Amino acid sequence: MIAYRATLDVPREVAWFLAKLLAAERQRRGTPRGSRALTCFWQAVLGLRWFRDRTAADALARDHGISRATAYRYLDEVVIVLAEQAPDLREALERAKDKGFSHLILDGKIIPCDRCKEPAVSVRGQVIDLWYSGKAHAHGGNVQAVLAPDGFPLWSRRWNPARCTTAPRPAPVPCPRSTRPPRPACPPLPTPAMRARASAF
Repeated sequence: MIAYRATLDVPREVAWFLAKLLAAERQRRGTPRGSRALTCFWQAVLGLRWFRDRTAADALARDHGISRATAYRYLDEVVIVLAEQAPDLREALERAKDKGFSHLILDGKIIPCDRCKEPAVSVRGQVIDLWYSGKAHAHGGNVQAVLAPDGFPLWSRRWNPARCTTAPRPAPVPCPRSTRPPRPACPPLPTPAMRARASAF
């Protein structure tokens, strides 16, 4: 093997912020000090490498001197503590209202994943692969998100299998009332009587 130096193009403040979240999570779990293979900072670096470069778990484990199973577990912890910081749907709508957005975008995307085949029965009674997307021709999870008008994500729901059509829908959340004046109504479409009166002038 050839050793080389690399630079992670992420601000150090981001790594420290994530490290503090991980430290709080370890304290909540009652993890004894010094019992983990990596400190909170280096666990944060491990997670940021995966988010930034999609570094494989095998490479993360090798570079940080831990097992592959530990790398997966540490990565899951990073995802969990970050997901807990995300706003819920009501908070996202309130932020959109406060910023005065004229509209929001509701969209979905199939995110590739490395899940194994999981057979399931479709509504037609056929055996299908639950995580395989016929549209994307790959395994993945379906993520629904609410986006700002410029495409910046404001909220996303927990992902579901690509072919899952029976996933529970999120509880309905009333849209915050806007303080903007109502838009003027569109003029009605011209009728034959209206055209006749217009032609008389």
